[in-house]
Amino acid sequence: KDANAALLSNFEVYQLLTDLKQQRKESGKTKQSSGQQNLNTIMYETLKYISKTPCRYQSPETVRDFLAAMKDHKLTK
Repeated sequence: KDANAALLSNFEVYQLLTDLKQQRKESGKTKQSSGQQNLNTIMYETLKYISKTPCRYQSPETVRDFLAAMKDHKLTK
């Protein structure tokens, strides 16, 4: 229905959160709204949880290879 709609793998979420964490560390902003603090808490808890899963050791190549291998099975979301 929507060509841009897709699910993210745990690896992609892990990469996104670690990149955001690094960007925030480099920017050095200290003043944050309460909404931003809530978002930071959600990001922290998600990253803490997902860091304990095997996705931490994956790479873009392994995810790409897996998706290629599964293509013939015609799985749905």
